[in-house]
Amino acid sequence: MTNKQVHTILTYCIALVWIINGLFCKILNFVPRHRQIISEILGDDYAQIFTRLIGFSEVVMALWILSKFKHRLNATIQIAIVGLMNILEFILVPELLLWGKLNSLFAFIFILVVYLNEFYLNKKIKNQI
Repeated sequence: MTNKQVHTILTYCIALVWIINGLFCKILNFVPRHRQIISEILGDDYAQIFTRLIGFSEVVMALWILSKFKHRLNATIQIAIVGLMNILEFILVPELLLWGKLNSLFAFIFILVVYLNEFYLNKKIKNQI
């Protein structure tokens, strides 16, 4: 498999993670734990609207990834958002996380995949041209 093919597959997989988390887990509320986390952090009065807003933002992130517009900025923002979100959840609501504090490991792996896909593989592809 070529670097370009791996990069393309990873890009679609990363976008899929954002779509699943945004649309299915938050907007459609298939995973109520996400609303519980937001409720615990921001209060129950704001949980539903903020859960949907965050879900909508995640779907927009997926579309931005697929558009490839300012892809390096996009990757940087993804890394910052996932890092910050997981630090907050680790500190404030570890008991509500699917794998508890181990969620941080999965967040780190996702951050690493985003980083390697954009700043390593994509750079390698551009150098081959």
